[in-house]
Amino acid sequence: MTPTTPPEWAIEADGLVKTYGAMRAVDGVDLRVRTGSVYGVLGPNGAGKTTTVSMLATLLRPDGGTARVFGHDVVHEAQIVRQLIGVTAQFASVDEKLSATENLVIFGRLLGLGRGEARRKSTELLEEFDLTEAAKRPLSKFSGGMRRRLDLAASLIAQPPLIFLDEPTTGLDPRTRAQMWETIRRLVDSGSTILLTTQMLDEADQLAERIAVIDRGRVVAEGTPDELKASVGNSSLTLRFEGRTETQDARRIITENLHLSATVSPEASRLTVPMEDVDRVADLLLALREGGVRVTEMSVQKPTLDEVFLTITGHSAEDSSSSEPSSDSDSPASKGKVRA
Repeated sequence: MTPTTPPEWAIEADGLVKTYGAMRAVDGVDLRVRTGSVYGVLGPNGAGKTTTVSMLATLLRPDGGTARVFGHDVVHEAQIVRQLIGVTAQFASVDEKLSATENLVIFGRLLGLGRGEARRKSTELLEEFDLTEAAKRPLSKFSGGMRRRLDLAASLIAQPPLIFLDEPTTGLDPRTRAQMWETIRRLVDSGSTILLTTQMLDEADQLAERIAVIDRGRVVAEGTPDELKASVGNSSLTLRFEGRTETQDARRIITENLHLSATVSPEASRLTVPMEDVDRVADLLLALREGGVRVTEMSVQKPTLDEVFLTITGHSAEDSSSSEPSSDSDSPASKGKVRA
């Protein structure tokens, strides 16, 4: 491996454990995060997400297992790891009385940047995160979305190759959330690796190349979004017809000719047909045409990550299970950032 060639894995975790008394907040977590990707860690509050991030970011010492960041052990080479990461936690560790520029310059200076370099980086980041007009405004006047963007900017002032984002869009309005998603995509396009923890299933679906589902301190499923969806069911075809008679005729044709099951909706004008083989959609539509049944609307639906989570864990992602000693916001990783 040459200095210009990054290692294949940004994160390698094997059997990570964190205990609080008799409680195992993290109970043997294994993770592999490929360099230059977005990796989602999905789970409800209290599932162990933030505690896992805290150990990977050297904020908490594991009670068992090992973890490496770009090949460096998080316990024995913690100082090196801290030079390679940025952590944006659920609450910003910024000074409310200072302006956005002043906060970023302070972070830059603490990281060893010269005064001029710190100001230059601050200006670049404020422009990147659409905060230039508010650069001199005290943070007490910032909206929630502006605070989150500034917090992410502060994590990037040293340009770390690995960024931990712990529920970065919690509390944001849909417009600001979409802006944050675009920022995350740009970071990965520029070469960063991102580990994203969230309990927002659409966020994981939109951003992550691979997802680990954590529940009660354990990884209960792992794969790409499509792999996870396929694990709980097949795509389904939804067909709408003009009335009850046409719907019943369509159901008979589908059952008798194609030997597929079809579920009638409560309003009796729509059919849902599981489609294990999408090539059969053409056969189905041809059979309906030959039977004289007109389809007024058609859509193909894949299983959602909501269905994945419910099937795998037995409860929705919004349910809070107390695997951790307190809410995620009480853990050390939610109180600040780690940088070089």
